[in-house]
Amino acid sequence: MRILHTSDWHLGRTLHGVDLLEHQAAYLDHLVELTRSEGVDAVVVAGDVYDRAIPPVEAVTLLSSTLARLAEITQVVVTPGNHDSATRLGFGAELWRDGVHVRAKVADVGRPVELVTTDGAPALVYALPYLDPDAARIALREEDEAPLARSHEAVTGAAMRRVRADLAARSAAATARPRSLLVAHAFVVGGEASESERDIRVGGVDTVPAAVLDGVDYVALGHLHGAQRVSTGEGTVARYSGSPLAYSFSEMRQHKSTVLVDLGPDGVVGTPELVPAPVPRRLSEVSGTLDELLGAAGEPHADDWVRVTVTDPARPREMNARIKERFPHALVMTHRPPDRGLRESLTLAVTTASDPLVVAADFVQHVTGDQPDVRETAALRLAFETANAAERSA
Repeated sequence: MRILHTSDWHLGRTLHGVDLLEHQAAYLDHLVELTRSEGVDAVVVAGDVYDRAIPPVEAVTLLSSTLARLAEITQVVVTPGNHDSATRLGFGAELWRDGVHVRAKVADVGRPVELVTTDGAPALVYALPYLDPDAARIALREEDEAPLARSHEAVTGAAMRRVRADLAARSAAATARPRSLLVAHAFVVGGEASESERDIRVGGVDTVPAAVLDGVDYVALGHLHGAQRVSTGEGTVARYSGSPLAYSFSEMRQHKSTVLVDLGPDGVVGTPELVPAPVPRRLSEVSGTLDELLGAAGEPHADDWVRVTVTDPARPREMNARIKERFPHALVMTHRPPDRGLRESLTLAVTTASDPLVVAADFVQHVTGDQPDVRETAALRLAFETANAAERSA
C-alpha cells in the first residue's frame, strides 16, 4: 500500500505580509498530480491545514477543492493541528464524499479509518488530532479515574493505549496482519524546531517521548516544519513531512518535501522517499555595505525573498528605497553598522535636570558607536528647540 504523507499546509498564512495562497495552491496542484502519477492509495494530512482557527474564505475554498480533487483518485485522512479549530475543520465531516475522512474528535483516537490494500489485506489509519492537555486529560481518562496529568506525554500516552488496544483486538481476529499507520500532530523528543511553529508548551514542557508512539508500522507526524526522521522503537518508522513552503527565514535552508511510504505485510518497505516540493521563490539573506549589495554581491539574490542587512558605518540615504529597487522582493531591511567592541548596556539616570541634547547624543553613540557629528548635533538641537517652542505656545 502506498501512502503520501504531508502536513502543515498553513493555508491562509503570510510571510512578512506577502500573501502565500497562490504558492500554496501550486503545491496542492503538485500534490494532486503526485498522487495520480505515483498510484497513491491514501493521502494523510497530519494537521495545521489552516494557519488559524478562523481561516480566510479563500483558504477554505482552496482546501475544499483540493480534497474534492484528491477524492476522485484516492482516499484522504485529515486531522487538525494546534493552528486549526478542530470543531470548524471537522464540521460536516459526515457529509464529505466517500474517500475523505476528517478525524477531529478526541473520542475517535482509538477508532481507525479502515482502508483496503491492493492485495486485499486491511490497513488501519489511526488519527490523533492535536491533543491540548487541558481538554484531553479529561476526555481521555478512563471511566471513574482522576484526570490525567497535565502534559503532552500523558494525553498522548492515553491515546496510544487506545490505539494499541484496538489494533491488538483487530490483529487477533484477522486472518492477515493488518498494516497500521498513525497520523499525529505533536512535538516529539528529538525533533528539530524552526522559528515559525507556534509554542505548544504546557507547564514548561512541549514534547512527547518518541517511545510513546511505538506499536504501529508508520507514524506520520505534523507540527515541525523541517522534514526529519524521529528515532523510535524497533518495527516503527516515524517521520515529520515538514511544511510544503518555508514560513520563516529559519527554514530557508530546509528542503521542503512530501513523504512517499510503502507499507507491506511486515511494515514499512525500504526507506520512505522524500519527493521535493516546488519552490515558488527562494528565501535568502545578504549582508554588506549598500554599494556591495547594489553591485555584484547582490546579483544572485535579485529575485529572492530576501533579508537584507546593510553594514555601512552610517545609515545610507534612502536606504530602503534603493534596496527595494535592487531587491523587489525584499522582506526585511536592516541597518547594522560594524561592531566596535562589545557595547555595554545603556543605563542613564534621566531627570528633568538632564540636558536632552546630551541624552540624545549618548543614545546615538550607543546605537551607532559614534558621537553625533556637527551636522547631526545641529539637527538634534533644532528638533529640541522646536519641540520646546511648540510646548510653550500650547
